[in-house]
Amino acid sequence: MTALSMKKELPINGILLGFAVLVLAMILGAGAAYAGADTTFDTALTMFTDFLEGSGGKIITVMSLAGGIVALASGRFSLGQVAVPVAVGVGAGTGVPIVTSTVTATI
Repeated sequence: MTALSMKKELPINGILLGFAVLVLAMILGAGAAYAGADTTFDTALTMFTDFLEGSGGKIITVMSLAGGIVALASGRFSLGQVAVPVAVGVGAGTGVPIVTSTVTATI
């Protein structure tokens, strides 16, 4: 019956030793990362950019405009219902090149 009364706590030294081994393995196993040299997601980026600058941006703008018109028809008028579709259209048309050039310049 003494086995049932034994404490099953991990000693703090064991936890610290395990953490130290993990940190050491992470430091020694880390390789160099080159942000500008990777072309893994170039195809997806090109497709997404083309979509937003082309028909996708137009669809998003028209849907936003339709939402504003529905909100106007419901009887509550707000300048945001007119300004938001305009901002969405401008953002879809010019926002993608701005963000892309900013990210490219930063990296």
